Amino acid sequence: MSQELFWLATTTFLTGLMPLPYVLDRILVRGLMGTMANPSPDAKPQSAWAVRAQLAHANAIENLCVFAPAVLLVELLGRNTSVAGAACAVYFWARLIHYVVFSAGVPVIRTVAFLVGWAATMIVLAVATGVIA
Repeated sequence: MSQELFWLATTTFLTGLMPLPYVLDRILVRGLMGTMANPSPDAKPQSAWAVRAQLAHANAIENLCVFAPAVLLVELLGRNTSVAGAACAVYFWARLIHYVVFSAGVPVIRTVAFLVGWAATMIVLAVATGVIA
């Protein structure tokens, strides 16, 4: 398995785990039956950190929709390089940091982590298109 595919798989796994903390909070706040009920405007609000975690998860999904095809293009076109592999690793760590600090309510680091992840995606795309060798 290439570095790029390893980091894509790891990032996808991380993104799949992101709902767990905020769903557990929902169970604690609303109870198991309240969690399994249909959404309702009169449902008890979740903890502030859990709302932020859900937003961070949505953001991770939105960004994965650009990152994943970029990685797959690198793989398909055989443009695996140390630059692409490193950018994929940076993307994973940036997204993990983004999720943690967004959930914790840390604004500036959250934005920096987002921008680092976005830049890593642009680097992978640049490798895929041949702009960066």
